[in-house]
Formats: sequence, C-alpha cells, structure tokens
Amino acid sequence: ASSFHEFARSTNDAWDIDDEDDEDLLAPIHPSSLPSTLHSVHQVPPLPLQQPSDTTREPDTGPADRLAPPTAEEELRKHSWSGIPREVRPITWRLLSGYLPANMERRDLVLKRKRDEYFGFIEQYYHSRTDETYKDTYRQIHIDIPRTNPLIPLFQQPTVQEVFERILFIWAIRHPASGYVQGINDLVTPFFVVFLSEFVEEDVENFDVASLPLNTQRNIEADSFWCMTKLLDGIQDNYTFAQPGIQNNVKALEELVSRIDEDIHNYFKRYEVEYLQFAFRWMNNLLMRELPLRCTIRLWDTYQAEQEGFSHFHLYVCAAFLIEWRKEILSMVDFQGLLMLLQNLPTIHWGNEEVGLLLAEAYRLKYMFADAPNHYRR
Repeated sequence: ASSFHEFARSTNDAWDIDDEDDEDLLAPIHPSSLPSTLHSVHQVPPLPLQQPSDTTREPDTGPADRLAPPTAEEELRKHSWSGIPREVRPITWRLLSGYLPANMERRDLVLKRKRDEYFGFIEQYYHSRTDETYKDTYRQIHIDIPRTNPLIPLFQQPTVQEVFERILFIWAIRHPASGYVQGINDLVTPFFVVFLSEFVEEDVENFDVASLPLNTQRNIEADSFWCMTKLLDGIQDNYTFAQPGIQNNVKALEELVSRIDEDIHNYFKRYEVEYLQFAFRWMNNLLMRELPLRCTIRLWDTYQAEQEGFSHFHLYVCAAFLIEWRKEILSMVDFQGLLMLLQNLPTIHWGNEEVGLLLAEAYRLKYMFADAPNHYRR
C-alpha cells in the first residue's frame, strides 16, 4: 500500500487525463533528474545492498523514523518504472536485469568474463548446429529469424540475423528442459536494440550494424544473450513442455477479466471466443506482436523495475490491455469479427502516453487483486 501511494502521488494524472499537465507528467523522466554518474557503464555508482548505519542519527520518534532510506537500486527501479531516457537505458537494463553487478569495482571484470564466456560457448557448441541432435532446433531458429519484426530493416540484415541465430541456438542447447520455442526469438529484439542504441545516434531501425567495429558488435551480442537469459530464467515455465506457465496465465487472465469486466467476459462466452485463441500470443510473446517495438521497450522499463514484472505484472498489463478495447470488442457482432480484432488491435500509432496509461491501469488492477486472489477466482 505504501508503494502504491507513492506511485499514485507521482502519477495521479494517469487516471485524470484532462489535466493540463498530463503530457509532461506522463513523459519519461529527463536525464537531468537522474544522477549524472548514471551515464556510462564505468561511471554508474555502486548500488549498496543496504545503507550504512549512522550512529549519530536523531532518536527514533515513531514508525516513520524507522523506515530505511531507499537504496540506490530502489531509486533506480523507481525511475525505471516511469520510463528511462534513451541515453541511460542500456546501463539501467544491465543493472536491473542482474547482469551487471551492483559493485562498481567489479563491473569491468564481470563484463569481460561474461562476454568471453558467451563466445566460449560459441566456439564450443555452435559448430554442432548441423549435428543430428540439434539440426531440427537450428532449422526452426533459421526459419523464424526472418519473421522477427519483418517490417523493420534492421532485422533483415544478414549480420543481425546471424547474431540472433547464435544467441538463440546457444540458449536452446544450454536449456534442454525447454529448448527453442517459437516466440523466444522476439525476446532478443528489445535488448539488441537498446544495447545497439548506445552506439547509434540516428534511427536505430535503419542502422547498418556491420559498420560498427567488430568488438562493439560482439559486446552487443553477448550482452543481449545474457540479459535475455536473465529474463527467461523468470518465465521458463512458459516454454517447457506443454507450456504450463502460459496455460496458467491465460486461465488467470480469464478469471481476472470475469471479475473486472463481466460484460466483456460474457460477450466472449456468447460468441464462443476462447481466451487461449488470442491471449496465448500475448503471453508467449509478452505483447510484442501487439505493440510497436518502441512501446515494448518502454513497457520493459517498467517490467524490469517490477518484481516478477515479466510474469506476474504482465498478467495485469494484459487485462488492462484487453479492457482498453472494450468499446471495439462490444461493437463486434460475430466470432470472426471478434477474433480478427483481438489478433490485430490498432496500436500502430501508440507511444509513451498510451503505454503510461496502460501501466497505470495495470498497477491499479494489481493493487486491487494481486494480494486477494479470491476476488477473481470462482
């Protein structure tokens, strides 16, 4: 409740979009509001696990005095929830994903060790992609890569497609419980674009990656691999046999919607629309097929700031996303029309404002239902 009130005080406009100051409040925070030392991997201040004790502090006068001051990591999560400026997003994502250590003195060493380790995997395993054991996995990856963001030129470059093939193949053979599953290919793209943006001032989506120094290309590839791995560690049940994580999330979404908007829920029943028919993709691809890439990146600022953002909080984002289209859903008059709408929602012009409102509504739903699951379970 305390964190909710803090959030509400800072984003009260999210529920009252008629205020004159809405656009300013909904916009990502400006770099000047962050510590100046957040601007590079080598300069980010260490994130202490706890604040040092102060033996000379004032006497304890009540519960408020006993609240520990926020750590640097908590501050970083707080800023990330509201959207991180482009120039500090790469370092922030490395930190919040758990890839980059909090201890500043260890960062260069850890980055070098992890990058070398990844390319050690390449040398050790990548040649086996044509072996009988792995050729089907590699073939599926090879087929899926050109389908990843097909309208964005960046992802049609041979250099980029080869990077994705290596990342996905190495991840698959190091995670035999799930192996490669369609949908995982999408999860590389936000990390790759964000880490590429460190070296590109112009339009990233049209940048020629092959023009970068080879060592820079290698670092982007390795960092993308490790951060994607950290993400998947938290949602691997989505991709193991029969994908139980997704099945459970779709069922939870159905139960939640039945409580928060009975009209939509009954409308689906009336026209025999199953949640799995549209929400499977929402869970499997983390809404990446429903939103422009710029919106996914903004969404992931918040997911990485939330505990279990890619799993638990994503459920509430999906519920808020569905309710966003309430008017359009209830205007459909048959099964085919409903399904076509749900599989092709018109978000092409969405930006930070729309994502900010979506996240605010998701937070409201989480606050109402997350700690009281009986509210939405029959």
